Amino acid sequence: VLKAYDYFSPWRGQQQMYKLDIGWPKSPEHFTGQTFCVAVDSLHGLVYVGQRGENVPKVLVFSEEGYFLYSWNDTVEMPHGIFVWNTLTDSSVWITDVGTGKYGHTVKQYSPLGKLLQVLGTPGNAGSSLIPLQFDQPAEIFVEETGDIYVVDGDGGMNNRLLKLSNDYKEIWLTGTNGSGIGQFKIPHSVTLDAFGRVWVADRDNKRIQVFDKVTGEWLGSWSSCFSEDGPYSVRFTADYKYLIVAQLNMNRLAILAAPPVGSIGDCVMVHTIQLADETKPHLVDVDMKSGVIYVAEIGAQQVQKYVPL
Repeated sequence: VLKAYDYFSPWRGQQQMYKLDIGWPKSPEHFTGQTFCVAVDSLHGLVYVGQRGENVPKVLVFSEEGYFLYSWNDTVEMPHGIFVWNTLTDSSVWITDVGTGKYGHTVKQYSPLGKLLQVLGTPGNAGSSLIPLQFDQPAEIFVEETGDIYVVDGDGGMNNRLLKLSNDYKEIWLTGTNGSGIGQFKIPHSVTLDAFGRVWVADRDNKRIQVFDKVTGEWLGSWSSCFSEDGPYSVRFTADYKYLIVAQLNMNRLAILAAPPVGSIGDCVMVHTIQLADETKPHLVDVDMKSGVIYVAEIGAQQVQKYVPL
């Protein structure tokens, strides 16, 4: 007979999947603000961290070994999400900025050294969802190799939507309004793609993950049973696409869920959890798609931690 706790805790008694790299970074004193987001450039072995605070550098750059390299600050007000996009010849850093000053409500592309290359949105102006490129506290961005862009717009602003843009910044499709129905959102907080053409969104305040077809924007399903205690803040796949890593800020934990192959989304199966220290508050995570390492941006602990697969 399956006991209840066996059934609800399939990871009980399983081997640990990750271990904390306590030596990363080498010089944690460079974290001087609240660390909201982290992005890995696995091609060049770099880790970008977005932090907030008065008179602190907003973007820190480390080597994957943990050495501090440099920081930059221009035109970044309140970073929320960060993403590194690599092409064969180039790499760039995308940042969603939820500030309310003259740079906020935008999605911006920078060179690796912090030169502003592109601004989506109207800096300093929060906008309604009637205009595709008028953002209100855009939460996160994911850029495909093709340059197609996915933005979840709505870290508490008036917009609650998922937007797909072409590589020349034209709307391909747009879905979502404020609500708890199918395809609606209450703070769409994080977005990622799997290897099977599906877009995964952490629908934070609805305590669920919703999944969409990347070509059409069609709703494919949702997962909610794993998030009754705390909604998902961040979604990223492991390097082999077998698992989905989900940050749960209020529970101070990372949940590792089994990723469904092609076909039905089904319901979520929690395979493992990583319990972090109290008040750590993991906000957004990123995965090194070469090494499988997970980096966790923790706004409570004001640090980024590195978890290495075993």
